[in-house]
Order: sequence, then structure tokens, then C-alpha cells
Amino acid sequence: MEITAVYPGTFDPITKGHLDLIKRASKLCAHVVVGVASNPKKKPLFSLEERVAMIQHELVEQHLDKQVTVKGFEGLLVDFAREQNARVLVRGMRAVSDFEFEFQLASMNRSLAPEVESVFLMPGESFSFISSTLVKEVAILNGDVSRFVAPHVLGALKHKIVQIRSERGLN
Repeated sequence: MEITAVYPGTFDPITKGHLDLIKRASKLCAHVVVGVASNPKKKPLFSLEERVAMIQHELVEQHLDKQVTVKGFEGLLVDFAREQNARVLVRGMRAVSDFEFEFQLASMNRSLAPEVESVFLMPGESFSFISSTLVKEVAILNGDVSRFVAPHVLGALKHKIVQIRSERGLN
């Protein structure tokens, strides 16, 4: 049976940790859909379209674009998974601290869509502490995040920060 998985997230921006999980999921499933959540309550730095485009670029760079697709979505994750004919939701677990939230989320998703299983993957050790939030915070404070994001993403991140500083009159 060919299994389709959805790997959901905000991906604001996509990190090397996210890419690591996409690669791991693509080894387990015939097709992976990276579901980019609109998630306006998180106040993303990048628009949904920018995040989708960044991920698509990285998939081409990593030669994953034949097996992995990217789609933006709004609404319930389980509804998006059903639209994609996905049987699996891939979630990343960086540390024990992620467990409680992920357990609650998986339980809710199972009650809403019992036909969709949650699978938890751990990123490689070198990516276990990386989060988009930390990457953004360090980048905004002029820290070097080049080890945590791909070059194209780093360029987009720097450009976005300059743009925001200019809009706020901080340059």
C-alpha cells in the first residue's frame, strides 16, 4: 500500500531541522505533503505564499520535489489530511518538553479522524534544539543563523528583517 503522509507546520521559516524530518518521512512514505498552516494567530514573519515558495525551493535543492509536495492550508489539520488522502500525520519531537502538547494534539486528531495515524519522528541530534522561533529571534538580533537554515532561506530572512526595520524606521 502506498502511504501518503502530511507533515504540517507553520515553517516560519523552514529550518534544517524541518528538512531533516521531511527527508526522514520521505523514506517511510510513498508521498509526503508538507502542509503549511496559515496560522495568523502566530503572527508569522513570512506570508503563507512566501513560506510555500521557500519550501518548494528547498525541495528542488534537496532533490525531493518528485516525492514531496507543498500546499498551504487553513482550518483543521485532519480535514486537510483527508483532502490529501493522507493516512499519516508526521510530527517532529525535539525534546521531552514537546511530548505533552504533541500527545494532546494526536489524541484530538485521533478523535476527529480515527483513520489517520500520528507518527512522531526525532530530528538528527544536530537539529534537536532548532526551532523557527529561535532562528527568527537570533536573526532579528543580528546573530548568525546560517548553520540552521539553507542559504536561500537565510537570504530571505535577512531581506525580511531589513524590510521590517525599514518599515519601522529602525535603520
